[in-house]
Amino acid sequence: MENNEFNSEDRPKPLRTLARLNNTGEYHGQHEAEPPQHRRKKAEPRKGVKRKKSRAYAESAVPDGRSRKKKKSKNQKLKSRELKIRKFKNQESESEVTTKAGRIGNKTIQIVSIISTLVIVVLMVLNMPICLDNENGGNISLVTFFKNMQPAAMEGKLNKDNINLNVNPDAVDEDFNDGLDLPQLIEGQYSILFLGFDEEEFNTDVMWVVQFDIGHGGLNILQIPRDTCLPDYTASVTRKFNSIYSMGDPTIMPPIQRTVNAVQENFGIPIDAYVTTACFDIVDIVNIIGGIPMHVENEIIYEADKIIPEGDIVLTGEQAEWFVRFRREWIQGDIGRMQNQRKFMAAAMQKLFSIVENEGRLKLYSYIKEIYDKGLLYTDLSIGDLGKIADFASTINMDEVQVNMIPGEDAKFYAADGNIYDVYSVHKEATIELLNKYYRPYQKDMTEEDTSIVELITEYQYELYDDTGATLDDIEDATEPMRDPSKKPWWKED
Repeated sequence: MENNEFNSEDRPKPLRTLARLNNTGEYHGQHEAEPPQHRRKKAEPRKGVKRKKSRAYAESAVPDGRSRKKKKSKNQKLKSRELKIRKFKNQESESEVTTKAGRIGNKTIQIVSIISTLVIVVLMVLNMPICLDNENGGNISLVTFFKNMQPAAMEGKLNKDNINLNVNPDAVDEDFNDGLDLPQLIEGQYSILFLGFDEEEFNTDVMWVVQFDIGHGGLNILQIPRDTCLPDYTASVTRKFNSIYSMGDPTIMPPIQRTVNAVQENFGIPIDAYVTTACFDIVDIVNIIGGIPMHVENEIIYEADKIIPEGDIVLTGEQAEWFVRFRREWIQGDIGRMQNQRKFMAAAMQKLFSIVENEGRLKLYSYIKEIYDKGLLYTDLSIGDLGKIADFASTINMDEVQVNMIPGEDAKFYAADGNIYDVYSVHKEATIELLNKYYRPYQKDMTEEDTSIVELITEYQYELYDDTGATLDDIEDATEPMRDPSKKPWWKED
């Protein structure tokens, strides 16, 4: 009704109160007759009144057996009595079943209520700010505490103090929020230093800076050649970048900090986190996610018994390791290997997308957690942050992933031990231009005074590697690096 008022006739009538069942399941309602106190006795015939015999009795007494009805035999009476008793017992058992079902239902409701109460209490406790936040101060909940745990930070924690960020106020204002809720040095971007160690876990053969440009929805990957010469950052006679971790300034600890400092001071990219792994750990990581589908243009012979066939194949963990480490036949040596690693990177990104599309994000998170739990990589990323980054990465298109290599050229380094080593000399001006274009989206432009880069060659012999930028979409269809025919294995038939 529009006036929301009820008439007395429209009011719902109360339900009739039902009588309860007793423990035996017997009904004692208010309209039930009182049970007799004693069994009923046969009525005594009145004196002086002659009882009339029934017709059945009279007919059964006829001696010639012509009676139409016969008296029930003793067996028939017993059967009739048994049927009545059985019927009564069936009714009684049905009543007991109904009563038991009611009891079970009541117990189930009680159990569910208790469990629900416990769940609510646990959730309240987990979300109460009862844990001390050592990094930021104040208190945090248990849920936040576990999400922020860094059980794989075996390399230690990075020192993020005294970093000259040079944030550009024209590119991003103070109130900007990219929505990803990560512990960032600069809002809008998140940069991770990835290092892949050699078999001895002494030198770093793979060095990438993976920068997520969250504000613009992109991803930029910077490859640093392992032979890059940074003479002020390592005690190695070769002065190569790949020795900074193990032979850098011993007063800087942990060792990962030495490499992070070199990246920040030479290339001006603030590093938010690190990920390190050994080349042999790639085997297990690739096997966990089910292999990497890719096209191999020509057969790769890593060793005599370690061969990757040509064609469209799914790389196993072992084959993936051979693929990213292979360099013997490339004319450009380590640069050729880096080009091949790009193809692997593009295929790995496609695998990431296929997992999300075909198996779902939860499956992707389970893979990441398994890799994390098995210690196949070391990282100061928390479990929660890994999930956020993976979620963001799965939304990026292949043409939004830009891959670049530090500009430079091959050079000779005359070491203090009297030997000459092949190194990679950085082209300073081209490198600064590249960094400003792709890797400092929210910072002021870098100048020569802002970098510690030392050029071994000022009069460049060639500028072949000054512009090596490509998207993963382009890399996926690119041809393999050029091979040196003279380095082909002798046993391989033409």
